[in-house]
Amino acid sequence: MSELRFPDNFRWGAATAAYQIEGAARDDGRGPSIWDTFSRTPGKVHHGHTGDVACDHYHRYADDVALMAELGLRTYRFSVAWPRIQPDGTGPVNPRGLDFYDRLVDALLARGIDPIVTLYHWDLPQTLEDRGGWTTRETAEHFATYAAVVHARLGDRVSTWTTLNEPWCSAYLGYGNGVHAPGVQDPGAAFTAVHHLLLGHGLAARALRAAGAQTVGITLNPADVRPADPDSAADAAAVRLVDGLQNRIFLDPLFRAAYPEDMLEHVARIVEPAFIRDGDEKLIAAPIDLLGVNYYQPTYVAGRPDGAGGGGAFPGTEGAVDFLPPAGPLTDLGWMIEPAGLTRLLERLAADYPGVPLLITENGAAFPDKAGPDPAGEVIDADRIAYLEGHLRAAHEAIARGVDLRGYLVWSLLDNFEWAEGYRKRFGIVHVDYLTQRRTPKASARWYQEVISRNGL
Repeated sequence: MSELRFPDNFRWGAATAAYQIEGAARDDGRGPSIWDTFSRTPGKVHHGHTGDVACDHYHRYADDVALMAELGLRTYRFSVAWPRIQPDGTGPVNPRGLDFYDRLVDALLARGIDPIVTLYHWDLPQTLEDRGGWTTRETAEHFATYAAVVHARLGDRVSTWTTLNEPWCSAYLGYGNGVHAPGVQDPGAAFTAVHHLLLGHGLAARALRAAGAQTVGITLNPADVRPADPDSAADAAAVRLVDGLQNRIFLDPLFRAAYPEDMLEHVARIVEPAFIRDGDEKLIAAPIDLLGVNYYQPTYVAGRPDGAGGGGAFPGTEGAVDFLPPAGPLTDLGWMIEPAGLTRLLERLAADYPGVPLLITENGAAFPDKAGPDPAGEVIDADRIAYLEGHLRAAHEAIARGVDLRGYLVWSLLDNFEWAEGYRKRFGIVHVDYLTQRRTPKASARWYQEVISRNGL
């Protein structure tokens, strides 16, 4: 294959999330989050696993940062745990929580690694959930206050800020079908949460900007939605509906200051949208400098006028849409491997929502890692290398077609707590022995190290 070079100053790095790696769930004044509660609810998480210890990153961050530097990472995206900063989500600030992120940022900068802060990666303080969580407007307002508090401590050294990670998951999986925390099963609540998450983003973006934040963005998980049959009108209608629920209901208010009309009509069939107040869409459309894109697999759908299929994580699709089972090579989570979907998605975002630079904030795969034959116990993960290489080639193709893509962050640096899957699925380029907390770079980590060093493939 010919060599591919990425643009100068392309941002190479890795990403993690607080609840998935930090552990120290009760240390230094941290309050409980919805994931602490959810993971203790029988039957919700594989084998009752919790994030109580996870990768113990809270105590081992210095070694982890040294490992990042060894691997040549130039950017590290991490999330701040809201319950560490405000244990109840409001009120007094916990200085020991801020101290941890202070130390982490200083350690990163000392190693020449640029920090990207994500303010919310799903760990809502439980006290706020007890008062309605993202189904209430006050949570959005409290989120903006929290954002300002974190920026006041870290803003002199952190230039890139993202507000939310994948509000689609928070809303639809948390409040719609309940497979994620807080475990609510209410389609109307899911749409209410969509709006208040977006409102929280807009209010936080304004607060960050007012405080002098240099680069402000949000991270979504937009999907490349494809029809089972390109010539089927029913399948085209299914694509339109699913694309609305996955993509346009988030992207249009962010970049066009208005929800799509078809989505407003769809929501109104499920819940009275009185939670959308005059002026909200303008607040949501606070100018941003960067759109984070998390991509793992495409979505294939078919129209089902016979009443079968639909539902699940997409409220109101019952009897209208059938989600096709993944085909071809799959990851350990059963996710479809189709790098071309990333090229199509990036091109679509650049065309439909022009003018905002894109950053791949997550891309990676879970595979059943196998230990290698050498005494050092290196993990040979050829499937992961093939996955990452395919998607980097797809990203490069998008750049070649004119997409303003600024960087790539692999998911994830470490094997970690994989939400409802517990510890049984491994996404890391670094293996973690959860009994000893020993870190072992996998073959994919060494491969990625080479990619970064040559700025290409």
